[in-house]
Parts: sequence; structure tokens; C-alpha cells
Amino acid sequence: MKFAAGMKSAVTCWLLVAASFYLPRTSSAETGYDAWLRYAPLNANDAALYASLPDTVVVLGDSAITASAQSELLRGIKGLLGRDLREKSNADNAGAIFLATRDRIESNKDLAAVHGTEKLNGDGFCLHTFETRGKPSIAVIGATDRGLLYGVFALLRKISTHQPIDHLNICESPAAPIRILNHWDNLDGTIERGYAGNSIFWENDHVVKDLTRVRDYARLMASVGINGCSVNNVNADARVVTDAYVPELARIADAFRPWGVRLYVSLNFASPREVGGVKTFDPLDPDAVAFWKETVDRVYRAIPDLGGFVLKADSEGRLGPSEYGRTHADAANVIAKALKPHGGILFYRGFVYDHLMDWHNLKNDRAKAAYDNFHKLDDLFEDNVVIQIKNGPIDFQVREPPSPLFGALKKTNEAIELQITQEYLGQQRHVCYTVPMWKEVLDFDMHASHAETPIKEIVSGKTFDRPVGGFIGVANVGSDQNWLGHHLAMANLYGFGRLAWNPDLSAHEIADEWTRQTFGNDPTVVKAIVDILMRSWSIYESYTGPLGIGTLTDIIHIHFGPAPESSEYNGWGQWHRADEHGVGMDRTVDTGTGFIGQYSPPVAARFDSLDTCPDDLLLFMHHVPYTHKLHSGETVIQHFYDSHYQGALDAAELVTEWQALKGHIDEQRFQEVLDRLEYQAGHAQVWRDSICRWFQKKSGINDTQGRVDHYPHRLEAEDQKLEGYEFIKVDPWEAGSGRGAVQLPEGVETGAIRLSCDQSGDYDLRVQYFDEEDGVSKFRLFVNDREIDHWQADNHVPTPSATPNAHTSIRRTIPHISLKKGDQLKLEGTADAGERAAVDYFEIIPSKSLSDSPAKVSH
Repeated sequence: MKFAAGMKSAVTCWLLVAASFYLPRTSSAETGYDAWLRYAPLNANDAALYASLPDTVVVLGDSAITASAQSELLRGIKGLLGRDLREKSNADNAGAIFLATRDRIESNKDLAAVHGTEKLNGDGFCLHTFETRGKPSIAVIGATDRGLLYGVFALLRKISTHQPIDHLNICESPAAPIRILNHWDNLDGTIERGYAGNSIFWENDHVVKDLTRVRDYARLMASVGINGCSVNNVNADARVVTDAYVPELARIADAFRPWGVRLYVSLNFASPREVGGVKTFDPLDPDAVAFWKETVDRVYRAIPDLGGFVLKADSEGRLGPSEYGRTHADAANVIAKALKPHGGILFYRGFVYDHLMDWHNLKNDRAKAAYDNFHKLDDLFEDNVVIQIKNGPIDFQVREPPSPLFGALKKTNEAIELQITQEYLGQQRHVCYTVPMWKEVLDFDMHASHAETPIKEIVSGKTFDRPVGGFIGVANVGSDQNWLGHHLAMANLYGFGRLAWNPDLSAHEIADEWTRQTFGNDPTVVKAIVDILMRSWSIYESYTGPLGIGTLTDIIHIHFGPAPESSEYNGWGQWHRADEHGVGMDRTVDTGTGFIGQYSPPVAARFDSLDTCPDDLLLFMHHVPYTHKLHSGETVIQHFYDSHYQGALDAAELVTEWQALKGHIDEQRFQEVLDRLEYQAGHAQVWRDSICRWFQKKSGINDTQGRVDHYPHRLEAEDQKLEGYEFIKVDPWEAGSGRGAVQLPEGVETGAIRLSCDQSGDYDLRVQYFDEEDGVSKFRLFVNDREIDHWQADNHVPTPSATPNAHTSIRRTIPHISLKKGDQLKLEGTADAGERAAVDYFEIIPSKSLSDSPAKVSH
């Protein structure tokens, strides 16, 4: 291999480092750290499909990114096929795998047969098979060195998923230039809305010393075409652009660079005043303007390839231009102008709303805020400003309509913001594959012009011929070995990258690709996991917030468990307006908030009419009586009951489906996913009971099947014989079954709950208790004074909560216990610190039964 003067030493060093990091893993236990880049060995029959793969690699190029492409190819082929590729400067008399950028094709006569690269855009690539002196060869050609790297990953993806490569003639270009991740990491190492450990970037107000994990993360990003990453919270600490931090940011940029990932940094708009010694942060104040120019220039001197900045202003208490009567365009442009000489981009978040709105004013509507704030500023932003728009007008709910702002900005760059971290979708304790949701949004036609205008074409810049645009994902990976806490949650990170590259891919295609690379090509495994993923969003929606009502969680605090009333009587604007007569937000033009009028006429007409509004968005758009009949003929209230019961049943079935994979998947990942699915099944029941009880009380209309508040196999803890325990009310009331729960009072460290069995048989015993963050209680379970189980309450939810509530409610199942009538059961609890070993109820369910009621619904 020939290197340019001055580059050989650096690139050779990188290859040696890469080789040491990328030796294939041989351990039978898998942590999930390798994610979809396991490169697990193919069996002999599958490997035979690639017998003609050349054993020589010829690399034409000398950049660090090209070196990454080469090292990745060596690692992948070694892992998948057990073969060591030889490096040569030319193909000699045999075939080869050629790695080159488009501008180097003419320098190698063997590549004369490669065509089509002239049509590549951006970081595109071609994979092409041909013959070199009668021997099969493969060319991986990138429009750029980054494109070359993407091409190598695409070739390895084909082998990992067992696709033939004998007749390759593929050219791909990314749908949009912007394909970046945001991270809401704080400088102290915590992560806002992060559910998988602490930051991989920050610790104790400094960048982490060991950047190995950051390099590995950059490799994961590159493998799916992600080309940028911001590393600090959008609720930004102003210090991040000071002299103390810029050298530390440069270290992250150095770790990203060999994988073609550009660093982005989130800004605090008040920085001129907070850290710059300027009296104001008025974007028209000459001193503030000078601060931004000096700051941007200084950062670029340290990081010349910085991608740019992300800015959140005038939202949720963040200071912004309204402080001085200025516009969002004024705020964006003062920074964008400073960025222009460096080729940098400013992402200005469209998530701007008043969180102190008057709930009593029926015309107030948070959903209108993004459009109201930005559409009138169209054509006023610099051409290196990108308005970053959340997929929906509220806040990453389980279902929302697309934001009307997508169709309103025709002279301004746009990017769609999607959330990979599951803030409102189970926080990675529940499986919820969100690619189908994203696909619905991306494919939605905004009717913004005479031709079809799907959102994927608008944000890519194609619809309105904008110079830049694309896709942004809020990832929030953490220090957990498997990056996102739940192994199956990684399908969302992978899926975001694949959709950002090609939004025409189907959710099923992406799930299949990810599963094969992550868990192997066993048909049994692929079928089961793809089925679990593809069903998971609708299952989660059905037991949380169907009909477009939103995720009925605690929106004021941790966004995890059910708390429907928390949405009301406050200024946050995630209202559902449920009262004794009906439910839903009236957003119609004539009688409601007028939100629907922000859409183009064809879209508005569809949503505004009860006859044409889809049922799955009904309560987002309309306030209707509980007895309103859906297009299915079912009433709204009965649909709520049926949906929540069916959702809980389906969540339980996911456990059964996963259990069938035992022996087909390594034991560690099998058990870790099983633990999460079992937790989800129990928590889905908490959701079911809480929401159904709340709406039955609110509406005064009973479930026609008599299931709500009727649990034949349930024994309330407060109704049993208590020793040391005392009754407590649970807040909110619907989070506890029956009248409430029981716990040990302060000063009583150990107590017991006794109950008698009134039947004989083989049973599953369930204990519903509360696992808080303020201690680690202990429990022991006895039958006739014989201990049959014991455990500690330390399986905490990702976001802390220190009281008995719907976030901390958790289930322990002891299966297949043989009981006789008259047997005495005793649960012994030991409190720890503030956690008082609280218990809600017991269930004694015949083993193999999925029913706790005549309606055949899982409990």
C-alpha cells in the first residue's frame, strides 16, 4: 500500500490500533456490546456461499477513514468466514477486493470495468463484481472516503445476512446529507432521558479519560451511515464552549474522525452573558455578536471539521431571543453567520412552547406552538440554519399526527427529530420498536404542493430544493454493556440509521436485517424476533394510550408509569380534556383550538371531520362523548377497556414467544431479554388496571364484560392478616389495587403478611410489590413455614422514584407451586432506609392459565 508523504506513520498506527480492538470475540456469553456488528462465524454450509470471495484486498487511499474501512473489512471477513485477507498493492494474477474512492479509479487499470460511480451523490458508494484476469473481484467504491467506509459495511451486511454477492451491481446514495444523533448528556455524566447508565462522553464535569467506548460507538454509527453526533444536552451548560472545555471536545472529535463522524455541540443561548462577560445575550447587541464570532472561530481552531451547533431557546425555561423582543431568526442567524466561513451548520430546535399556559382556556393548545413560532419566519433564516422539528406537534407520544410545520416552511431548511431513547415509550424496560411509527410519519403526504410531498422528501431538501436537510435521532446511549439497556431497543438505533440513509426501506426489512446481524440467521430466531418487534409498538399503544389520546403517563415527572390525571390542570399542554361526559382535545377549526387549520386544506379536511378522521387519531383531534361510536362500531369507552385488556394479554404472549427461543440464543442475552419481557408483562397489567379504573370512575360507565375492578384470582394485601404492616393510600389512587397497599411504618424493620389458600392444585403465585429507589427491601415467601422463594427489591426503573406508585409497582412470579386447601402462605418483608417493603396484592392463578376472568384475558 502506498501512502502520501507524512500520512504513512499515522495511518499505519491507526491500523495497528484497530487490529487490536477488532479481534473477533470467541466467548459464548454475549453482553450485546458488539450490537449488530458481531460478525459471528457462519456455519460451513452458509460460508460455502462465499467460497469465491477473493483473499486479497487492494486499498487505494491513505486517509484515516480509508484505514478504518480496510480494518473493518479484515475484521468482518475474519469473524464471518474465518479467513485472513492479504493486503497487496495490486491484484497480480488473481482477483481482489478493491477499496477505493471515486477519484482514484483511473489510477488503477483493474477498475476500468467499474461503471456508475459518476451518479453517486454525497457519501454514496457502489459494490460491483467483475473479473480481474479471469478471477472474480469485488470493487467497493465510495464517492468520498466516508462513502467507501459505508460500502464496506454494506458488503459485510450482505454476508452477515446471508445474501449472495456473486453478481453485485449496486450503487446507493444517502437520501439526505444530515444523518446525525443528538445526546442529552450532562457534563457531570448524567443523561436527561437516558435509561442505560451514565454518559459515555462525560464524567465529573470532564470528558471521560478512556475514549475506547466512544470510538466503538463511532464505529456503530458509521455502520449505518450516521455522519454526525452532538454529545451534550440541548439544555446546555454554557461552560461547554469555554477554553476549559474546547480541548476536551477536541478529544471526542479525534475519536469520531476515523469513522467519518463529525462532532456537534449544543449551545446555551445566554452564553454571552453567562460566560462571555457581555451584559446581554441580545442577538442584535454588537457585543453579543462579537462574542459568538470569537467563540465559533476559537472552537474551529481546535476542531476544524466541527459539524456545527445545536440550539434550544425559549422553551421549557431556556432563555432565548424573546427576552429582548427578538425573533428565532434573529437568534439563529447571529450564530449561523459566525459559522458560515467554517462551513458549519446551526440546528435550531423547533420545540418551542409556553409551559405555563392557562389550562382553563379551551383555545390554548401546545400542539400549535411550533407552527405559530416559525411559519411566519420562513425565508428569514440563513441558508446554513436547519429547523429541527419533532415528528409530532407535542412530544414523542406513542402516536401523534405529523407536525404541520413540515409543510409550512418552503424557504427554510428542515430536519426531522426522532426519538430513539424511549422517553414516553417504556424507557427501555418495555420493548417498543418505533421504526413502523417513524415510517408512518416519513411517508405521510403533507400536500404542501401540487405533487405528492411526503415528509421524507421535504426534510431531505428535495421537495423545496433546499441545500441541506435530513434526519436527527435522540439516542442517549449509556454505559450499560448493551448500550440502551434492552437488547431489543438497539433495533431502534439501527433502524434510525438505515431510515436516515434510505427512508424507503420497510420496517420489516430493517427488523429482519437487524435480527440476522444481532442474533444470527436461524429461521426460528429471525421469525420470532421480527414478529415481536413488528407487534411491539401497537401492543404498547394498546395498553397505554390508544385512539391518539397520547401516552397517559406521569407527564410532570418521570414519564414512565400510568398517571392520566397528571396531564390535566397544569400548563404543560399535554391535555386530554377527560371529564364526566367525554374525552379528547377539540382541535377543529370551527369549535376548537384551530390546530387542524395549520395543515394544508386536503389534510385539514380529513382530520377536521369525524367521518374521515382516523380512529387512531380521534382523541388528538376531537373531543367526543364516551359513547361516541368508532368506525368499528365500538364505543370509545369500551374500546379503551378492550384495548387495555388485549394489550396486557399480548404483552404476556411476548414472554411465551421469547421463551420458545431458549437454546437458540446465547444464554446471557436470552435471559436478559426474558427478564425485561417478564417485567413488561407485569407492568402492562399495572397500566391496564390503572387506566381502566381511572376512566371507569371518570366516565361512570362500566366495562360491558365486567372486568374492571373485578379480579377473581387477586387477594388485596390490606385485606390479609398483617403483622407489623399497616395500610397506606397510594398516590395517585389508581396506581394501587383495591383501597391501597400496605407497608412497614418507620421504626418497624420486619413484618409479615399471612393468607390462606382456599383451593388445591398447581398454581403460579404472583406478588405485586413496590421497588423504590430509596432502599433495597428484602422479601421471603413461605408455604406452611417452608421458604419457597426470596428476593431483594433492587430491580429499579430507569428513572428514580421513591414512593409506592405506578412507576415502582413490580411483579414477582413464583411458578408451579403445589398448594392444598388450608395451606398457610406468609410473605415476610424487611424494610431498608426509606423503602418500606410495600406490597399491593397477591394473585394465585392456576398454572398454564392465561385468564383471571371469564373474558379470557391475561392477568
